Amino acid sequence: MKVKITETILRDAHQSLIATRMRTRNMLPIVDKLDEVGYYSLEMWGGATFDSSIRYLNEDPWERLKELKKHMKETPAQMLLRGQNLVGYRHYSDDVVEKFVKKAYENGIDIFRVFDAVNDIRNMEKAITVAKKEGAHVQGAIAYTISPVHTIEKYVELATGLAELGCDSICIKDMAGLISPQQSYDLVKALKTQVNLPVDLHSHCTSGMAPMSYTAACRAGVDILDTALSPFSWGTSQPPTESIVAALAETKRATGLDLGLISEISEYFKEIKEQYRCILDPISEQIDTNVLLYQIPGGMLSNLVSQLKEQNALDKFNDVLKEMPQVRAELGYPPLVTPTSQIVGTQAVLNVLMGERYKVIPKEVKDYVRGLYGRPPQKISDEIIAKIIGEDEPITCRPADLLQPEYERLKKEAEEMGIIRKEEDILTYILYPAIAPAFLKGELEEEDLSSMIRNKNPCAAADFSGIPTEYKVEVDGEIFTVKVNPVGGTVKVIEADEKLSAGSVPGAVTSHMQGMVLSVKVKIGDCIEEGDAVCVIEAMKMENAIHAPHGGTVKAIMITEGDAVKSGDVLMSIE
Repeated sequence: MKVKITETILRDAHQSLIATRMRTRNMLPIVDKLDEVGYYSLEMWGGATFDSSIRYLNEDPWERLKELKKHMKETPAQMLLRGQNLVGYRHYSDDVVEKFVKKAYENGIDIFRVFDAVNDIRNMEKAITVAKKEGAHVQGAIAYTISPVHTIEKYVELATGLAELGCDSICIKDMAGLISPQQSYDLVKALKTQVNLPVDLHSHCTSGMAPMSYTAACRAGVDILDTALSPFSWGTSQPPTESIVAALAETKRATGLDLGLISEISEYFKEIKEQYRCILDPISEQIDTNVLLYQIPGGMLSNLVSQLKEQNALDKFNDVLKEMPQVRAELGYPPLVTPTSQIVGTQAVLNVLMGERYKVIPKEVKDYVRGLYGRPPQKISDEIIAKIIGEDEPITCRPADLLQPEYERLKKEAEEMGIIRKEEDILTYILYPAIAPAFLKGELEEEDLSSMIRNKNPCAAADFSGIPTEYKVEVDGEIFTVKVNPVGGTVKVIEADEKLSAGSVPGAVTSHMQGMVLSVKVKIGDCIEEGDAVCVIEAMKMENAIHAPHGGTVKAIMITEGDAVKSGDVLMSIE
């Protein structure tokens, strides 16, 4: 029986290597060719594409789905859905899940690959039930990881539960490239024998084992393999489509796909890749067997590098990698896949940057420990629970059972803001309330790749080494920060603001990270106790509360919601 191929070039491949930055305009000219290949499916939506489209590309992800689907006459369109999290970073109420799944199906999704970050099947039930009712193919996914509590027996138990919910196939979702050839053979064999559904193996090349594990899976009877066209393969992405097709061509598991046509399409993506060379970090393209220790998935690795760059802390990369396994163990060995990869990764980053473990704890980490993301694979120790949520008791019910219906309330909120033109806009707002309003109002701009090239190599046009690029300027007693950037042989002012230095402001409260102000919790004249939350900053896709370093009265507030801040910026004065 031939092996079927799911092509990831339009989603996970570029999510893993270039932080999900491929534009729709790069995809549309080649979709017709991709549709001719005979793939089992084209994975082209979900995961981080929704967030990145809005945040960086100024693109409507719903329009991407509709435009791509117009060209896919033969090949099913597949998406990755994070269960009750949909394509966001928290659990949404059941009415929102229902609306989103229905709209995704209506706009063109044929196959829903549904997973939960902690393999809590309760978090997958609603999405699976709705998608099945709509008539879609549902692929229930196992988030594969290695730990003392993750065994083949446990994975088979999960797959059996997914089959009972009506899933049409099972995916082994090995997001960090951890599965060895022997583990691959044993797990596929067990699933084929005991669950009796088609099995898909999805892996990444981070550890270098994926092609060998794919071969072992074929011997065990795997039905579908996930691959990426060679320009966007290897490293933290999937094994190359061409190599897998060629390797199986002379066996009884031959795919039957036209290698010539595939190679022709690859030539197109070779040229596309050059446009994103400024984003492609060499770390993401390397084989790194240390992934067997820190277990960071492909998409998270490239985003982790990006996040550390934003915080001007790339030199802490290795320290963060060492910290991640310890944080993961303390949080009950969650598989590192969105959103738990961000939860563990961001906490590890903060532990390193703050110089003190758990000094700063994002809201999402607290919610995870409270049980709001589901049941951890292993019980978290009382010591860690107390450190993160104090005397609060973790919940034991299905997290979504605690959520009141929110669709109509948030729909009204969005309509009052005047940002709704179509029903999908409501869902966009619900999923990303911090950035969606600016996007839906047309206030965002596409990330400028040319400026990223200059920033990566600012001396390409001329040698400005040794010239300062940031100045503190005092004018009539007021301190201004002025940044300059070398462009085309001249120095031009590109940003000026009124962010004051901490030393010039009595009772200054400063930001300990770079990010965007989500909310300001106080007003001038308020009396504040030491430790009170005074504002919330979104950094590394997490909400981070800034706490008052001392008590007093709020004398001045230098920020408003939506402001971008840097580490060290003065946010307010409490005297």
